[in-house]
Formats: sequence, C-alpha cells, structure tokens
Amino acid sequence: MSVSSETSKSSVSSVTKYFKVPFWAQILAGLVLGVLLGWLARSQDISWLVTTLEKVGDTFIGLLKLAVAPLVFFAILVSITNLRKVNNAARLASRTLLWFMITSLIAVAIGLVIGLVTNPGAGTGLTPADGAKPEHTGSWIDFLTGIVPTDVITPFTELNVLQIVFMAAVAGIAALQLGERAQPILNLSESILELLQKALWWVIRLAPLGTVGLIGNAIATYGWDLIGKYATFTADIYVGCAIVMFVVYPTLLATVAKASPIQFFKGAWPAIQLAFVSRSSVGTMPLTQKVTERLGVPKEYASFAVPFGATTKMDGCAAIYPAIAAIFVAQIFDIQLGIGDYLLIAFVSVVGSAATAGLTGATVMLTLTLSTLGLPMEGVGLLLAIDPILDMMRTATNVAGQVVAPLIVSAREGILDRDKFNSVASTPVDADEPKPVAVAA
Repeated sequence: MSVSSETSKSSVSSVTKYFKVPFWAQILAGLVLGVLLGWLARSQDISWLVTTLEKVGDTFIGLLKLAVAPLVFFAILVSITNLRKVNNAARLASRTLLWFMITSLIAVAIGLVIGLVTNPGAGTGLTPADGAKPEHTGSWIDFLTGIVPTDVITPFTELNVLQIVFMAAVAGIAALQLGERAQPILNLSESILELLQKALWWVIRLAPLGTVGLIGNAIATYGWDLIGKYATFTADIYVGCAIVMFVVYPTLLATVAKASPIQFFKGAWPAIQLAFVSRSSVGTMPLTQKVTERLGVPKEYASFAVPFGATTKMDGCAAIYPAIAAIFVAQIFDIQLGIGDYLLIAFVSVVGSAATAGLTGATVMLTLTLSTLGLPMEGVGLLLAIDPILDMMRTATNVAGQVVAPLIVSAREGILDRDKFNSVASTPVDADEPKPVAVAA
C-alpha cells in the first residue's frame, strides 16, 4: 500500500472522528426533531407523517421487545450461577434486596407527599365518566398465581416476564446444585447471552431514530392540550422522579457509599438517557450492566444485581407513579383516602414492584394498587392517554436506581473499585459496547 494511500486513509479517519456526534447529542437531536415533526404533523394534519412517526417508534420498541424474553431468561440464569464466583454471595443478594426496598420506600414517600400537597386530580375537568376499565387488571391472587407458568412456551410467546424470571431462577439454582455437570449448559447460556447483548447493541444504536418516532408520535397523537389537562399530574411525576434521581440517589451515594454523585452521573448517564427514550428497563439492561461495571462494581456481582434490578427495581413505575396516581384517581372519583390507605400504597410499592417486570408501561402496577385500595378500575383509563409521556421519566428513574443500589452495596461491602469509579469519564455509548474476543490462530 502506498504512503499517499495510508495518509489519505488516516486523514479520512481523523475527519470522521472529528465530526462524530456523541450519543447523548444524537438523542437530544432526536428529541428536538421528534417534537418539531410531531407538532408539524398535528398542526398541519399530515396523516402520512403521523403514520410514519408511529411506525418508526413502534419498530424500535418492537426490536427491543424481540430480545426481551430470551435476554431476561439467560441473564437471570447466568447471573444466579455467577454468584458462585463471589464471596458472601448470600449476603450480597440480601443486601441488594434490602437497598431495593429502602429506596422504594423513600420514593413512594416522596410520591405521597407530592400528591397530597399538589392535589393532582383537582381542576382537571375530568369526571368518572371519562374513565374506562382496562381489559386486564392486576390483583394479588393474579400476581401470586401468575408467577408459576403452566407450560414453558407461553411465557415466551406472551412475554410474561415474571414467569420467565421464575423459570430462569429455578434453572439457575438447579445448575448450581448440579455443579460441574451443568457447566456445558452454562457455557452455552453465556454464549447465547453475549450474542443477544451484541444484537441488542445494534438496536441501541438506533435509539436516536427511535426517539424521533416515539416523541413525534406522542406529540402528534395527543398534542399539548392533553398535557395541559394533566399538567399537575404530569409535573408531579416528573418532579417526583427528579427528586429521587437528582437528590435522593446522590445523597445516598455521598453519605452511605462515600462516592461522588458527579462521577456516578458521568458513568451512568448513557444508560439513563437510553431508558428515557426506550421506556424499557429490560431493553436498557445490557447498557445498564456495562455502566455499572465501569463505575467499579465487580462484574460477577453486577451480572447478578443489574438483571435482578431490571425486573424488580422500579422506583419510578412502582413507587412514585402509583402513589401519585392513586391520589389522582381518588380525587376524580371523590373518594377520601386515610393513613391506612397510604400505608397500603407503600406496602404494594415495595412488595409488588416485580409486577411491572421491566417492560414499558406501569398499568399492571397501577391496577394492583387500585384493586388493593378498593378504588375504581376506571381510573386506569383516565391515565392511559398520558402514559407514554410519563413513562419516559419513570423508566429513567428506574434505571438510575438499578445502578445506584449495586454501587451502595459494593461500597459498603468493600468490593467497589474506587480507582475505576473516580476515573470514570463521560464517554459515549460506543465505549461501552462489548468488543469481540480475539482468538489466537
């Protein structure tokens, strides 16, 4: 190869690198473009643009959901078996669950306070007649009996994540009991998990395009009038999530983990912004695990804590949202809630959060909360229209919490790599992409 050819190739590479747009900027550009296209489609009544935005958004979410079932199964299975490589595995697992519960209690308390102070159901102009019962509702009986599948196929075809988690946990524990005899299966499972994560990374790179479709379709379909009608409720959810994400989590990191909140956001931000766009904790899970590891959490522990959190740790969807939504519905239907009801909301938020299962939307959790309180199920119908707009902030909060809890546990147990944490940089998403392992010839 000639020197001039090498020089030319080097120049092109330098120019490409110089003009490369950071991932966060691509997401931001997608948000802005989506709002503009959505406004244009609605104000000018451009039906083909509305359809295009809807298809783009649905395709992106569809690609994420395509990998959800196998990703959850193999991630949970591998994460449980990886605990054998960690000292004090049982202690780490119990401490992880404990911090999940602690942060959930804090989040639901914040949600209740905000709801009681702002009265989100007052002055909306909505009436009970505006609501409609959802086709599917959640109850404690459904929740408990729905954990165990009747066959091994249906949970995957119907995307019942809770049942998939159950089967994966059983398989993982059985593999631990079998020991070396299960090693071939574990090797295969780890390979399949890496394959799924690699494919999902390609989908993640499409997030800016998906952002255009999802945001644009939301604006084109619902418009600003709907947001105005639910202004107080929407603001409550966003403010509540922001308090948890930018006040509670940093405070816990600074006081309990003795770790810099700024460093946390530097490392975790790619996962948080992807969660905001995708509205899927499970879809964001590979990136969440990568940023957790680069923040200094040991890989063996992170590979357990993050998949576990992606299906059960839902401070946005399962704590803040149902707390404020229950107050909103009670006010619309003119039902008075008492201290006992608020305690029930806290209980449901902590114990029933697995019902959300890391998918977009928190309807199951809301119906579970309303049914426990004896509130009308028609209240769910009042909130379905605004749900996509709320779900972005809820999911971002979920994912932030899924990184914070392992950080706190690692710090308290003395296994956090402080050097990695303190040196983490605000690198683009590409820096976290799994690299293929070179095999010697």
